[in-house]
Amino acid sequence: MVHGSRKETPRERRWKTPPPPFVSGANVTTADRNALRDAGWPTCWSGAAELLDWCRPFDAVLDTDGTTRWFPGGRLNASYNCIDRHVEGGRGDEAAIIWEGKLGETRAYTYRQLEDEVNAFAAALRDLGVGEDDVVTLYMPMVPELPIAMLACARIGAPHSVVFAGFSADALATRLTGANSEYLVTCDGYYRRGTALHLKSMADNACLSVEQDVEQIVVNRLDDGRSTGDHHSYADLVSDHDGAEIDPVERDSDDLLFLIYTSGTTGEPTLVGHTTGGYLAHVAWTSYAVFDLGPDDTHWCSADVGWITGHSYAVYGPLALGAATVLYEGTPDHPEKNRLWEVIERNEVDVFYTAPTSIRAFMKWGSEYPEQHDLSSLRLLGTVGEPIDETAWRWYREHVGGGECPIVDTWWQTETGGVVLSTLPGADRMRPGAVGRELPGIDAAVVNEVGEEVAPGESGRLVLTRPWPGMARSLCDGSGWGARRTSTVRNQWQYDTGDNAVRDVDGYLHLLGRADDVLNVSGRRLSTAEIESAIVGVEGVAEAAVVGGTDTMKGSKVHAFVSPESNVAGDEALRTRVRSAVESAIGSIAAPDSVTFTPSLPKTRSGKVVRRYLKAIANGETLGDTSALRNPEVVGELESLLDE
Repeated sequence: MVHGSRKETPRERRWKTPPPPFVSGANVTTADRNALRDAGWPTCWSGAAELLDWCRPFDAVLDTDGTTRWFPGGRLNASYNCIDRHVEGGRGDEAAIIWEGKLGETRAYTYRQLEDEVNAFAAALRDLGVGEDDVVTLYMPMVPELPIAMLACARIGAPHSVVFAGFSADALATRLTGANSEYLVTCDGYYRRGTALHLKSMADNACLSVEQDVEQIVVNRLDDGRSTGDHHSYADLVSDHDGAEIDPVERDSDDLLFLIYTSGTTGEPTLVGHTTGGYLAHVAWTSYAVFDLGPDDTHWCSADVGWITGHSYAVYGPLALGAATVLYEGTPDHPEKNRLWEVIERNEVDVFYTAPTSIRAFMKWGSEYPEQHDLSSLRLLGTVGEPIDETAWRWYREHVGGGECPIVDTWWQTETGGVVLSTLPGADRMRPGAVGRELPGIDAAVVNEVGEEVAPGESGRLVLTRPWPGMARSLCDGSGWGARRTSTVRNQWQYDTGDNAVRDVDGYLHLLGRADDVLNVSGRRLSTAEIESAIVGVEGVAEAAVVGGTDTMKGSKVHAFVSPESNVAGDEALRTRVRSAVESAIGSIAAPDSVTFTPSLPKTRSGKVVRRYLKAIANGETLGDTSALRNPEVVGELESLLDE
């Protein structure tokens, strides 16, 4: 934002550059970026691997003989890279994890304290019979014991499978079965908006419905004495093994580090596995280059660790670099709407990473909340989860970033492991509403139905055309779902991301949402993201989601679910402005057939709007399990609104 009386020129409004002090101190400069691109693929990825300590050096950067293997021959341990080496380097007394509890509690772990508890719990797991390659399921809220358990599993070579605590017993059972997991670390319960929810009973029901016997370990969070049944106490196990030292197990670079399910925001979730060397190198390098992280930083990725964003950028990425990572158990508006800004101010957070849907909620609540707090510690902002519109981008930079902070708008997936599209904050200009180019070492194209690259300005399917280190194991070996998502077109390997995009004349990519989020209205294909962008540009609108409905004449109806800003009435006048804005931006054919006003939209804990529920509501279909939502109550409210 240019301050003062002078208006921005069109070029200044279109492009933003980070402040010179940021550029001069950035981890990756323009010269660094150019050198990486000049190094060529896959050689350019060797620097990512050099951010890690290897027990045995790798033989090559990449081996594609039969299957894709990143850093073959190399052996390492993720837990050692995230903890031990920082302690050995003299940083044992520096903060590693800063936890902000639901009820206002705080807890901090130095790297030495983290090392002690990870060793103790790793020893306990081993004594319970957990061996190398045994999958340990973690069904826990945002408490420090979750990343501790992840790192303890990694220490002994046992892949972990984190299941979001908001999932139902049936969803947990499906994931226990899918991973053939015989060990479960869970919690007696947790708090949602001040109400205690008992997780142990859900875990018990899940364990009763799977074929294998499951050993349970329970973290005491509620301390209400209600946890019963045959289980081990996490606290007792850690106490009994206090002082234990477990040597980190050397793992092959392509050995499994963890399993995780996709969020399933548009369809059924998919089981994804990530390897140790390629994944850890990818998230370490993107944390270093995209988020500009180093040992002196305090980083807050607001996503739940139950999702891949939390794995990569709340746990493994920042800890691999020796930064402090903030974990927050609560919701952004409880007990007050300034809760997040309190956390940033109190902990002097440097880098804040959140979802556009959250930013639009902040806009709706009003700028007075961030303005009540000193946010001057922030030097970089990030977004993830879905495309961010220009209005939200500018609000975020002005009211959270003080008009100066660079913003990295990142695109990636559970399947990619880490960021693949983004600007580099010390090297690239920012364009509000555009994600940027491919990172060095990533090759992408926008293609048509037959795999031909389309011209700038034309929309098409986004594909990645070369392997990258963080890619899921099924993409490395072409098995299962990976075989369906990869192909060879004109002698070139391709991964179909399932997203639509446009590349502009400057080479920047604009994401248009999932390919299955395209509506066919009277023979014209319309992007729901494009319609949503027009709606959120209306004064008084905080966020919007658009889904399609069946229409025998038009093919699809356009249903818009719109959340007004606080103190703005969702009335006929606003409805008219919404329709007019879409007509002006796209055309009358895209004007919503219905506009439903709602205080909020159904979202996962990571901030993604779950459009499949909205589509089911709009079309009178069965909703299915809503336990993945952080606000499941909104689904019933929306059904009632449509009934009216």
